[in-house]
Amino acid sequence: MALTIDLKGKTVLVTGVTSGIGLGIAKMMAKAGCTVIGCAEQSEISDVAQHFLAEMNSLDVETDYFKSDITSIEDIESLVSDITINYGRLDILVSNAGQNVFKGLENCTENDWQFNLDLNLSAHWRLAKHCRSLLSANNGVIIVMVSNHAFASIPGCAPYNIAKTALTGLVRSLAIEWGPDIRTVGIAPGFIDTPGNQQWFNSFEQPDEERQRTINLHPVKKLGTVEEIGGWCVFLSSEYAAFASGTTYLIDGGRSAMMQDN
Repeated sequence: MALTIDLKGKTVLVTGVTSGIGLGIAKMMAKAGCTVIGCAEQSEISDVAQHFLAEMNSLDVETDYFKSDITSIEDIESLVSDITINYGRLDILVSNAGQNVFKGLENCTENDWQFNLDLNLSAHWRLAKHCRSLLSANNGVIIVMVSNHAFASIPGCAPYNIAKTALTGLVRSLAIEWGPDIRTVGIAPGFIDTPGNQQWFNSFEQPDEERQRTINLHPVKKLGTVEEIGGWCVFLSSEYAAFASGTTYLIDGGRSAMMQDN
């Protein structure tokens, strides 16, 4: 008999769900049978929100979308209240929403620093706190989206890499203080092939050459996909990962294993 992961009957909240990694996670969770609740800053009637809902409906799962700015405590409270009223349960939280804040230490302003901390660190803690009671009731799972920048970075990526490094400490503390009722793990993706990263390639005079140069930095000779990150989320949410907690998994195609001398 083939090994399968069936998350039917589970409800997952995925933040930052309208594009890129968040949308990929939502799709894979839906394929595993989850009820998928998504949130992002965009309005419920926006094109990206409607695209998310259409993708979920095509997979024949129960789904919902809420406009929510996760840097706002009021929005978080409203989001969790809506989930409680409409669904009465939450089994999995994928705290994914974030944004690159690549300024470098010299050019980073006070506003840049605070925005980065609010979005890329504090929001994960606040959302977890507000979801705790729902998750505890179902021996839930928290998955925090970290970054390979938490393990090794490059010049100019502060203060983003600083907040992401701190998230690994948050993962450990959540696991220690809220276990065994809640398991907490982190995922640290490397270079993932998303529309946003393709825009970055397109900023070069020779986009295809820059893309290939980046691919060559990875021993696997490919970029990661959003489906692969989503697959990790499905596995880590399942019974097969019941002994995984307090750890952040680096998924970077081996890039961190190879000295970048060229």
